[in-house]
Amino acid sequence: MTAHTSPLPSVLLVGCGQMGGSMLEGWLAHGLKPSIVLDRHDRTLPAPHKLAATLEDVPADFQPDVIILAIKPQKADPALEAMAQRFPNATLLSVMAGRTVESLTERYKQGNPQAQPVIIRAMPNTPCAIGAGMSGLYAPPHATATQKAQCDALLQAVGDTVWVEREELIDSVTAISGSGPAYIFLLAELLEKAGVEQGLPAETARILARKTIYGAGALLNQSPADAEELRRRVTSPGGTTAEALKVFMAPDAWPAIVPRAVAAAARRAKELST
Repeated sequence: MTAHTSPLPSVLLVGCGQMGGSMLEGWLAHGLKPSIVLDRHDRTLPAPHKLAATLEDVPADFQPDVIILAIKPQKADPALEAMAQRFPNATLLSVMAGRTVESLTERYKQGNPQAQPVIIRAMPNTPCAIGAGMSGLYAPPHATATQKAQCDALLQAVGDTVWVEREELIDSVTAISGSGPAYIFLLAELLEKAGVEQGLPAETARILARKTIYGAGALLNQSPADAEELRRRVTSPGGTTAEALKVFMAPDAWPAIVPRAVAAAARRAKELST
């Protein structure tokens, strides 16, 4: 995560659900130029930021640096067409799954054939809520360095970022980091259950599982060693860890299951792309 000494770009945040709300909290904490949240649900925003229930409620003189598309993909089209009339040459950052730059641009131009939007795609993940997110971004060739920097700064404020050179790789990002937190939560869930089966009280098993995953993740993030080396360091020949890893590393176990699961997520992301 990059430390920001100047305010983040002003935004029009369209949609403030789980992901939009998580990003907004991080942006407000870092300092955000006067911005507007476009959402029908009431919420309190610190001055000078404002809430607007509809696009008509957005002040006529408001020109955001970046429009953030954080609504459900199936609800995006009417909003895109309306914004195209109001902000024809906008920079838009879409965090919606399954909507390509081409499809979003086409819909924008249906609202205003003269519009020339620049749409950048991003796939953040839920740890953005605590400033520990991981976001993959893609920008079309005509996006300027300034536009990319603005979008990068916004997502750096809630975690870390990587850029991909081809839009289809966003599907791969989705399968690794976008969906990835759920994989880790599943591991925690299964470790808790296994601990209970080994006789531990449920609360003790929960704490052990959560803190182990938290600590291992922090060590992996801070260590110059790669994951394989860290695994080797904690695995003594003939020890308890080695015995467990024999099960995990069986040919039909994790080495087969993890790639298959990631491929399934990537395949579904491609199926949803329009």
